[in-house]
Amino acid sequence: MLVFWEHGYEGASLANLTDTMGISTTSMYATFGNKEDLFRKALERYTEGPSAYLAQALEEPTALGVATAILAGTIRTTTRPAHPHGCMGVQGALATSDPGRRVRDLLTAWRNNGCSCVRERFQRAVDDGDLPAETSPALLARYVTTLAFGIAVQAASGVGRDELQEMADAALRNWPLP
Repeated sequence: MLVFWEHGYEGASLANLTDTMGISTTSMYATFGNKEDLFRKALERYTEGPSAYLAQALEEPTALGVATAILAGTIRTTTRPAHPHGCMGVQGALATSDPGRRVRDLLTAWRNNGCSCVRERFQRAVDDGDLPAETSPALLARYVTTLAFGIAVQAASGVGRDELQEMADAALRNWPLP
């Protein structure tokens, strides 16, 4: 997972992957099938591990709490000193050639699924009166997830945790209140 996170799908060589796992290329193919299948497993691990803050954030009692927890989780995950900066799901296949198209499509679906989960949660907030009735859950979800993905890109570029938090705080100052 860390190799894909740091180098992206195409940047992660089989030699680097197998060296990191301490196995031979033959064992890698026998265990995982191929590089794409290994990437899928790594993305599952990333979703259940470093990116698990999204599922936890969706449990917050208010829509503002959800958005705050998503952005805080993004900042925390993308700036941890012991891990690659940025987001595996954002950067993993942004610059892939045609052979990497299926991985790029996988990550697009992964990001869109996260946005859909946030949209559904914001729809509940509208239905419950936690967000104004005229709020577009889809637009608000796209806003929050786009901000989170932008934070990940900025973190990968070396922007520090404090500056990212200031940006997130500024973005949430105009949150729609019931």
